Amino acid sequence: MIGICALSGCIEEYEASISEDDSHLLVVEGTICSADTNRFYLSRTQPLNSSNASLMVTGAVVSVLGSDGSVYMTQANGNCYSCWIGSLSPDVEYYLHIEADGEIYESEPQKPLPTEKIAVISGVQNTPGDNIDVLITPDAPFDSDHANYYIWTYDETWEVRPQCTTFIYFDIEKMEKVDTIGMFPERGWKNARSSDILVGASTNYEGQHIEKLKLYDINRGDERILHKYSGLVRQRAISKAEYEYELARRQAGSEMGGLFTPLPSALPTNIHCLTSHKLVIGFVGCSLNISEYRFFLYPYEFSIYRPYLGEAKLWLEDCTEADCLRLVRAGMFLCEWFDERMFGGQLKTAWAFLYQLDVRVNGAYIEEPDFWSLQENVSY
Repeated sequence: MIGICALSGCIEEYEASISEDDSHLLVVEGTICSADTNRFYLSRTQPLNSSNASLMVTGAVVSVLGSDGSVYMTQANGNCYSCWIGSLSPDVEYYLHIEADGEIYESEPQKPLPTEKIAVISGVQNTPGDNIDVLITPDAPFDSDHANYYIWTYDETWEVRPQCTTFIYFDIEKMEKVDTIGMFPERGWKNARSSDILVGASTNYEGQHIEKLKLYDINRGDERILHKYSGLVRQRAISKAEYEYELARRQAGSEMGGLFTPLPSALPTNIHCLTSHKLVIGFVGCSLNISEYRFFLYPYEFSIYRPYLGEAKLWLEDCTEADCLRLVRAGMFLCEWFDERMFGGQLKTAWAFLYQLDVRVNGAYIEEPDFWSLQENVSY
């Protein structure tokens, strides 16, 4: 006990000594890409005790420059600087030019990298109890003599259906059941954009050709896979330097706050300040194209877990018109109506709430996506 008390008395609050060069750093996000609207986001790092994680940089002058003299000026919207770039030349080096807060920054000039198409994306479930893995195989690499590096992002769309359905309602003026069609949509759709940035290298693959690399997985009981699922994966070839930056950024993000976590200024970067020794966080890649692949997954292809939620509807065995009026006023909707009173029986009804009947209440939309009728996967 004496030793414990002595040790506890030695504990002091630790404050890291961070130089001015490691604070208020410019953070640059964005990629120079052909035939696309290029968006670059500028911000500055803030102290750990700040209420804001970053400070937007507005009023900057940002442009994409080429070694052939081409200039693409951006338009600012807050801290987002965007411009449309047509076809980039594979023989020209491009770089980002930034003028902000009296300083000039530039990324290292680089030729745009071409990206192979995606050969196939598939969903695989190794055992009936496993989640569904989404695996990717790019086309054969343009260069099979050296390692190839890629970055992937993806969007998701899935079909949802209501927990209950009804084709009737209780008319409080007539005090009886009335038939109706189309009161609630029979299905809907939800979208999600992944916040994860996935990277991969071909160093451990034969012929430098990545095959069946796992991108992400879907829980077999998730609502996304209960009816029909579609993913849109974007693939971009990147340099080894950008690959190492993404790995270091991910490590720093997962270990943030650790005693031995490197400072953000230690991350590799290809952006430098030309007018002072100020440090920069970020990496500006340059791509000749981005490949896309849309794929579909169906529940009958896998062992899906559908949890039993019990009886969703509220049943009343001996229902009266007063009960019906009370439930309508409580926000419930009539789903079933079995009237045996003319034969000496009872009125039996079933009821449900709006969130059980209308998928829009749970964040779905009912306009069918234009790609939903596709029968096969598509590589763009």
